Amino acid sequence: MILGKYSFGIGDRFGHQGKAQLAAILQAQEQGLEITPVWNKSNREHTIIGTSPADVRREADAAIAACGWKKPYYVDADHIGLTNVDAFLSTSDFFTLDVADFIGRPAPEADIQAFVKKHKDLLGSHQVKGIDARIVIDEARLRSIAAKYLVALQQAGNTFRHIEARKDLSRFVTEVSMDETDTPQTPVDLLVILAALADEGIPAQTIAPKFSGRFNKGVDYVGDVSRFAREFEEDLAVIRFAVERFGLPGDLKLSVHSGSDKFSIYRPIHRALKQFNAGVHVKTAGTTWLEELIGLALAGGDGLAIAKDIYAQALSRLDELCGPYATVIDIDKTKLPDPDQVRRWDSAQFAAALRHDRRCPQYNPSLRQLLHVGYKVAAELGPRFTEALDKHEAIIAENVTANLYERHIRPLFLEDKR
Repeated sequence: MILGKYSFGIGDRFGHQGKAQLAAILQAQEQGLEITPVWNKSNREHTIIGTSPADVRREADAAIAACGWKKPYYVDADHIGLTNVDAFLSTSDFFTLDVADFIGRPAPEADIQAFVKKHKDLLGSHQVKGIDARIVIDEARLRSIAAKYLVALQQAGNTFRHIEARKDLSRFVTEVSMDETDTPQTPVDLLVILAALADEGIPAQTIAPKFSGRFNKGVDYVGDVSRFAREFEEDLAVIRFAVERFGLPGDLKLSVHSGSDKFSIYRPIHRALKQFNAGVHVKTAGTTWLEELIGLALAGGDGLAIAKDIYAQALSRLDELCGPYATVIDIDKTKLPDPDQVRRWDSAQFAAALRHDRRCPQYNPSLRQLLHVGYKVAAELGPRFTEALDKHEAIIAENVTANLYERHIRPLFLEDKR
């Protein structure tokens, strides 16, 4: 299966916005841009909401049929490993092998020695096209990187072979994810990681490294944008070098993960993709759920009441909801409005506080992050919430489509300036 040069992960917590999401991809197609849609949902989200991988397949297939989409599309088993992959085998054709938990586990000395012996040609100085300074690797550095990452890459190999034994290789795409860890990978780290990936025989089409800065849920990138741009460009150069060096798939590309909106780094990504004539896979998990809340608020009446109730309950359960996401949120509790104040808001006020518009003085990043991780509250509302999604489908869909196209796709793929 060929993923295509540009692909876009469109997570959908509650499985109601497939058509609205695909409408944004179709708008891009009208501009001559080919993007492959990938519906993604993690095992954690399924567990919290009470859905199954089959639900994501049904949503994607229904959206494809309703919109008359004739091009490839995928359903991603997002952030899976050996312990939970089996539930996704029959319905997914894209597998994100998450090995972050295994990074830093000491590799056996024999494995390190074998790796260093096999890759002695990595020792020394290398000129990588697209990177100004030469990459220099001595044996101590090669051993150090191998010791940190070999176990993780072996785990990826084990999971990949488990999938391949049960699902023909021609029927799925493989991604390797290393982004949900504490320390960013340097270009040298990535080069060694790709060597180990090739050793495992994983025909990965995308790899998601950890970049510097913070990718907090639902809000913009926090960090040095110029540093990120340099890292991204150097990683593109390393991938191109490694594809030729190790015989990895020619369409291997970078993946940029997380529920962060990443707005401030879209422009440097756009420029780097043009410079290297490279592809990219980007995930926008969680933003659709927030656009559902905005749509409900703008609908007024029962929709606005539901949005306010979800906020009040999320605030009262802040520690519980934020705990699993502690490393990817940065909420200032003093900036969270009192529920009584929120109950006095009209539709426009609620939407303005939640919508990610940095030019709007009412925009509240802390409120947005809390609601981003508060989808468990909506799930517990059951039919009250899902029936409201159906009732107010038109206004919600308008916001979902506009968010994906105007705030993500257009600046990332179509514009040099924002």
